[in-house]
Amino acid sequence: MSDLPPDLPRLRTLEHWLVLSLDRVRRRIAEVETREAALRPVRQLPESPGWVLSFLRECGRPVADSVHIGDCRLAARHRTLSRHEARRALTDGGIRACEICRPPN
Repeated sequence: MSDLPPDLPRLRTLEHWLVLSLDRVRRRIAEVETREAALRPVRQLPESPGWVLSFLRECGRPVADSVHIGDCRLAARHRTLSRHEARRALTDGGIRACEICRPPN
């Protein structure tokens, strides 16, 4: 036994009502997501230093490892980079970007 009406006109009416209800719910979800996104803090790039180059030790010598955003805590031993230097290191220098802070190219 089904809890749905047995005839087509009432089934179509029910379908129409469900579509309208689903549209209302989706609009409300979009409103709430927009409101929550506006309240979420936006991570600002630090003023100085903007980017840093971290180093690893190989045979006692520092070797360039990866480019980080200036406030990334994974960059223990590092040197400050300008935007141009960071971009050049990522594109031409063969240095990888940190997988956690993901500095922009």
